[in-house]
Amino acid sequence: MRVHHINCGTLCPASSRLVLGEGSLFSRAQMVCHCLVLETRQGLALVDTGLGAHDIQDPSRLGQRFIKRNAPRLDMRETAVAQVERLGFKREDVRHILPTHLDLDHAGGLSDFPTAEVHIFRDEHLAAMKPVDRSKKFGYRQQQWAHGPRWNVHAVDGERWFGFEAVRPIPGLGDEVLIVPLQGHSEGHCGIAVKTASGWLLHAGDAYFSHREVDPVSPRSPPGVALFQWLRSTDNEARKANQARLRELIRNHSNEVSVFCAHCPTDFRRHATTPSLAVAA
Repeated sequence: MRVHHINCGTLCPASSRLVLGEGSLFSRAQMVCHCLVLETRQGLALVDTGLGAHDIQDPSRLGQRFIKRNAPRLDMRETAVAQVERLGFKREDVRHILPTHLDLDHAGGLSDFPTAEVHIFRDEHLAAMKPVDRSKKFGYRQQQWAHGPRWNVHAVDGERWFGFEAVRPIPGLGDEVLIVPLQGHSEGHCGIAVKTASGWLLHAGDAYFSHREVDPVSPRSPPGVALFQWLRSTDNEARKANQARLRELIRNHSNEVSVFCAHCPTDFRRHATTPSLAVAA
C-alpha cells in the first residue's frame, strides 16, 4: 500500500505560543489538517478530508465563529480533491472515506467525493445527524453532508490491537486498514490504523493536538490547546485516558507503530514524504 500524507487546510489561530508551545504570543500559529491518501488494491481511500472545495467556494459553510477563531487559509490547492488529481487520479477513484470524526475541519471534503463509501462509528453518526448542544452544533455542519453520503455505520466491536479494544478492519479494505475507538473528543471519535511495508501508521485524529502531549517521558500541553480540548470534549476523562494509552503505545511500540494527529504541524512535517503536495509552510 502506498500512503500519501497531505495537508487539507492550513489553520492560523492567534498566538503561536499558546497553541503550539513555541514562538511569540502575538504571532499566529500555523496548524494543518493532516489527511491520508491510501492507494489500495481496491482503489483510493481517504483518511479525513479536511476543508473541501465547497467550503473554499462558500466559506459561510464553515461559520463565522470557526473562520474568526482559526483564520483558515482557504486555498483550493489544499483540498483533498485537488491533491488527489495532482497525484494523477480522478475523484471517482476514491472508493472509501474514513473520517476520524465529523467535525467541520475533518469532513468538509465529503461532498467532493459523492460516490465514496463513508465509514463512521454509529455514535458519531448519530451525534452529527442530531446534535443536541451548542458545542456539538459548532463542530458539526449539516451543509457538509447535505449531498447524502453513502454512510457505512459501524458498531464499536472487534479485537485487541496493541492494547486497544474493539478494533476492526474496514470492510472492503482487508486487514490493512483498521478503525480504532478513541472516544472523548467526540461521541464516536476514532483513529485509523494503516499497515505499510515498514510498520503501522495510526492517524489519531483529534485525540491530541500537539506532539508534546504524547511525549512518553515528559508530556505537556500548550495552554491554548489544553483549554480548547477541555471545552470541546464530550467525555474529558475518556479523552485523557486515550491520550495515556497513546503515550504507552509510543513508549512501548514506537518501532512498530508511528502515531500522529490531525492538526500538529510537527507531526505532519515528520511524515510528509511528498512535499510538493503540501502547501503549508
